[in-house]
Amino acid sequence: MKEKIIELLADENFKELKEFLADANEADIAECLDELEQSDVAVVFRLLKKDEAADIFSRMDPDTQENLIEILSDKEIASIVSKLYVDDAADLVDELPANLVTRVLNNSSEAKRKAINEILKYPDDSAGSIMTTEYASLDEDATVQDAFDRIRKRGLTKETIYTIYITDKDRHLVGVTTAKELLLAEPDTRMSELMEENVIAIPTTEDKEEVAKMFDKYDFLAMPVVDSENRLVGIVTVDDAMDVMSEENEEDFEKMAAIAPSEEDYMKESIFAQYKNRIVWLLVLMLSSIVTGKIITNYENAFAAVPLLVSFIPMIMDTGGNCGSQASTMVIRALATDEVETKDVLKVWWREIRIACLVGATLAVVNGIRIYLQYHDLPLSIVIGITLFCTACLAKSLGCLLPILAKTLKLDPAYMASPMITTMVDACSLVIFFNVALMLMNV
Repeated sequence: MKEKIIELLADENFKELKEFLADANEADIAECLDELEQSDVAVVFRLLKKDEAADIFSRMDPDTQENLIEILSDKEIASIVSKLYVDDAADLVDELPANLVTRVLNNSSEAKRKAINEILKYPDDSAGSIMTTEYASLDEDATVQDAFDRIRKRGLTKETIYTIYITDKDRHLVGVTTAKELLLAEPDTRMSELMEENVIAIPTTEDKEEVAKMFDKYDFLAMPVVDSENRLVGIVTVDDAMDVMSEENEEDFEKMAAIAPSEEDYMKESIFAQYKNRIVWLLVLMLSSIVTGKIITNYENAFAAVPLLVSFIPMIMDTGGNCGSQASTMVIRALATDEVETKDVLKVWWREIRIACLVGATLAVVNGIRIYLQYHDLPLSIVIGITLFCTACLAKSLGCLLPILAKTLKLDPAYMASPMITTMVDACSLVIFFNVALMLMNV
């Protein structure tokens, strides 16, 4: 698609390009615009259908949006902002530099400016920050016919009309119904008779990650957001919840790789910024290896007596790190999905220790046999087997307990992932290895 657009631009065949864009998917167009040269973006954008331009604009990368705002006229900006949903407009304003924010707000209606500012006042990690104030609501005394009349009149400006929220005269949320139920009901049926009174609502201060989990749990298309007095102030839609899930997953991956989370895309973030995000944890993990070095130094006599012991250090350390990483990854994921809570710590440990016994026994037997066949040294094969068994048990215990400890201390469990676990297990596995060797090999 990108090549086709570039070809038509080069030929200045704008009529055919306009027809081509009219038949294309909006998400695909937005993706292509993000990849075009800045000068070409404005040309293509101006060829889009007026009723599709705002939706395509909302799907663009923030950098592309910023470049367009700089190029477009005030009239064009006003047209886009007027058609943007409030949450998308708030996201736009939140990403733009101050001079462009002023330009966008100056070309917005008073009602739109007020709605944008209402969303921006909430903390970035709250439900209020991702909600939209464009939703379908009805009074509890309204009839089904009233509902259809209202939807026909105002539905085009609402983000969703599939779920309709019912409020009393003071805007308190009292019920919810769906477009399906309206279609199947008699025209004179009142909302108070039709609505579901057991409404699951989100407070404006709820953490947006918890909101995303609620969508996963209840399979809703939208969820109402209420203030401290249960007044309906907005809704969060499933597409916004999916964006939150994507952001949180990306952040967790970065933490699990010992990288400070970043809001910028990989290719757009500066080299120095990526350096700062990585170097702190690398220094911490590197300096912690001093402990490992000290342990090895303390057992120089064992090396001198049985030099072959040195060759098994990498295998034992790697095996311990891998065992710990497996356990921590599974537990971090279970904590993230609320499958495991901090009170389940003993259940989780008992589960992991049984897995560790099976894993450790298998590793011990396989390596014990291999070492005996290779070196014909029974004491050495026993030492390695016992070390691997104990290391697996220790590593999986740390791998499951440390993320839960982090959660208890109000820290992100993702920090207790592979690099951190590996560093701790390395030191512990060496202590086990050398002490077992000292006891069984008379060194």
